[in-house]
Amino acid sequence: MDLTATPSAAGPDDSMRRYASGRQYELRRGDALAVVTELAAGLRLYSRGGTALTESYGDADIPPGATGITLAPWANRVEDGVWYLNGKKLQLDITEVSRNNASHGLLRNSSYELVDEDEYSVTLEAAVFPQHGYPFLLRHRVRYELAEDLGLVVRQTLINDAQEPAPFVLGAHPYLRLGDVPSEELTVSVDARTRLVADDRLIPRGTEPVGGDFDLRGGRLVGTLNLDSAYTDLKFDGGVARHTLRSPDGRTVSLWQDESCGYVHVFVTTEFPGRAKAVAIEPMTGPANAFNSGEGLRWLAPGEQFSMTWGIASSLAVTAA
Repeated sequence: MDLTATPSAAGPDDSMRRYASGRQYELRRGDALAVVTELAAGLRLYSRGGTALTESYGDADIPPGATGITLAPWANRVEDGVWYLNGKKLQLDITEVSRNNASHGLLRNSSYELVDEDEYSVTLEAAVFPQHGYPFLLRHRVRYELAEDLGLVVRQTLINDAQEPAPFVLGAHPYLRLGDVPSEELTVSVDARTRLVADDRLIPRGTEPVGGDFDLRGGRLVGTLNLDSAYTDLKFDGGVARHTLRSPDGRTVSLWQDESCGYVHVFVTTEFPGRAKAVAIEPMTGPANAFNSGEGLRWLAPGEQFSMTWGIASSLAVTAA
């Protein structure tokens, strides 16, 4: 991947330049680079030593396939955009018309304001205003940091400014890659014992032990997979679960999530621009349609807040021929 063709942060010389994803926040530490966007508090790029570790997109583009965006107050989908609060039917806007679902929360097209910024971190925040289908006032705060080990750490916090408890699921939608290695040549590993069985609208209808193409515990070649599935019963080691892409030369990139995130969604697509295949690994506190199933759904009391933490780590030493 030619990183010169991907984002350059806005600065004194290009402060008037317009980006489809809004203001660009560039973080650098050692050989690590992260670019965070005003739009959806998204991760537009993370790289090490010039090796892209996430998929990216052009200055004039919005995030294709929800690339890198953060998700609140729900992740994934709500069936028909309908859910019930104290017996009253509520209707969310349908944003996935092809499947008649409300998809990826209420902030994917929102601008996030700058809260705090320093050399290695940036914190952005946006309000979820009361609206039809979701009558609560919340704030979603997202902090990106390049850590001392040059890994990326992301902390998403939801704050309830309403006068009543509010239901929520938090998530994020990063796509991982390993530089110029075609993603179909990578091996994906996810140590999860259970997958959610979904219908053709990607609404979960049950669970089952992983098996066949859905069992990623021992690693599966991305090129053999056609996958759009959520997992739970993750293996946490030291408080984190790790999901890894490995190249034939031994290099790896991993997404990790803390124990507040009990679910991960794995999406292997042939529709990402310029890529034969791309792999999204999405940390989530609950699965699709949690507003109706109650699975993984949390309620935030007035004045309280909740945080989830995830990040991206890599090992870029070549260990195989």
